[in-house]
Amino acid sequence: MNSAIAVFRKRLGFKLGSLAMIIAVANMPAIAQEANFGKVSLSTANPVGRLSGSTGGSISLPAITSNVDYRNNRCLGFGDSKPDHILTLDQNFPNLSVQVNSGADTTLVIQGADGIVRCGDDSGTRKDASIVDTNWKAGVYRIWVGSATPGTQHDYRLTIQP
Repeated sequence: MNSAIAVFRKRLGFKLGSLAMIIAVANMPAIAQEANFGKVSLSTANPVGRLSGSTGGSISLPAITSNVDYRNNRCLGFGDSKPDHILTLDQNFPNLSVQVNSGADTTLVIQGADGIVRCGDDSGTRKDASIVDTNWKAGVYRIWVGSATPGTQHDYRLTIQP
């Protein structure tokens, strides 16, 4: 009987160990995620980030993140399920501006590790998206640059600065 209990414990231990590994991998922080076009880190010594990429996905970005952000701005656009960029803030930033420059109709969705979503669409008279906001906490942010219509490709430059 003791050998049957030992076999059961051994099998159960293996299954629990496998389950623990699956849970750990599923809950890995966003920093371990890949981005379509690149990553950037900002700090006091390096406060400006510039990245490039292209829109072109057909997945609704609000379906990935949220229909509205924490300030009730509508989240719009189409992109890829994987974020286009990963932004790491090595410290808190009281103000940040995230600006898309493509000359086309773009959208912007940013999701922080804390779950806060920020969304941007047209900036002023331009069709390019931007987000200017306060109280950016240190951590990892996933950024999607989308297009107003699915599957539309636009090359862009993304600038992030205080």
